[in-house]
Amino acid sequence: MSEPSPNTDNSEPETLSKNALKKQLKNQKKEEERRRKEEEKAAAKQTLAFDDACSTPEEAAKSCPAFDKANDLSLKKFVDVLWPIKKRLNIGSEATLKKCVEITDHVVYKLIERRAQEMRQSQDSTSVTRYDILSRFLYSGETDPKNLRDSTLSFVIPRRNATSATLAWFFYMLCKQPELQEKLAQEIKNVTKVESVANITEFAENLSDEHLAKMHYLHAVLTETLRLYPAVPMDVKMCFSDDTLPDGYKVNKGDLVFYLPYAMGRMKSIWGDDAKVFRSERWLSKDSILQAGPRMCLGKECAVVISSFTFKLADERKPITYGVSINLFIKGGLHVCAQPR
Repeated sequence: MSEPSPNTDNSEPETLSKNALKKQLKNQKKEEERRRKEEEKAAAKQTLAFDDACSTPEEAAKSCPAFDKANDLSLKKFVDVLWPIKKRLNIGSEATLKKCVEITDHVVYKLIERRAQEMRQSQDSTSVTRYDILSRFLYSGETDPKNLRDSTLSFVIPRRNATSATLAWFFYMLCKQPELQEKLAQEIKNVTKVESVANITEFAENLSDEHLAKMHYLHAVLTETLRLYPAVPMDVKMCFSDDTLPDGYKVNKGDLVFYLPYAMGRMKSIWGDDAKVFRSERWLSKDSILQAGPRMCLGKECAVVISSFTFKLADERKPITYGVSINLFIKGGLHVCAQPR
């Protein structure tokens, strides 16, 4: 009797092995997606904010204004040539700034100690797993309080100031141009295949990065908002080595280079005659300038809210003006009325 050929003998096990591998990879992908959603959900609940560091309303009422005041006083250093003298003598605005920084540091250091204590008291680290930036640094082994404070504030400041300012201007433009709300709501429906949002929490959990990447009009509206109302209207950078700017101007090591995103976003030489007009479509063309890709962090929150509510200004006659700060705020905040769709 002849022996079976190697191909005949191994074909069935080989097929089973491939199918098992495909199934294993598919299950692994599902598990990774499930874990990613769980982390996002936990992060949404535990994201670190300056307000979160305050254990009581009284403490928040004291520390949050101090945080904002410190930002305002830091901006005034650009025009106050006497600030070095005030700082040395600890008088005037510099004395106030020092006090505000002390209040801010007190709150942040207390938060760091509270997080570290939670980790020390827990026998099972998974039971207190957090996804905010401070907890991640603590889990990585960072122990220097000053480094932890600096790292924490470097994430808190953009969230509290830049993000909130951008969202305020975004919803202001939606209120001034209601047709934008309808276009965005329709795009969200087309991408997610959800005609009506019955459960906001469930809708947010199922909204993936793949969905957001397809919401081109939402990204365009956000980018156009940032063009006309940049979160940081004036910025400065220090030159670390001798260099030459694109126009041929030479800068030396240690030079400060100021630039004005607010003015640059309204220059006709860059954007055309309609530079001051809010026109989202300019970002949908292939040759759009400064296209920086989808803005996921803002996009998800905006998509969830727009799909569930319509907005209008609480007082159409109230003038909207700028607040003087490092960030481009709406003075007095933006008051809107939201109605379920």
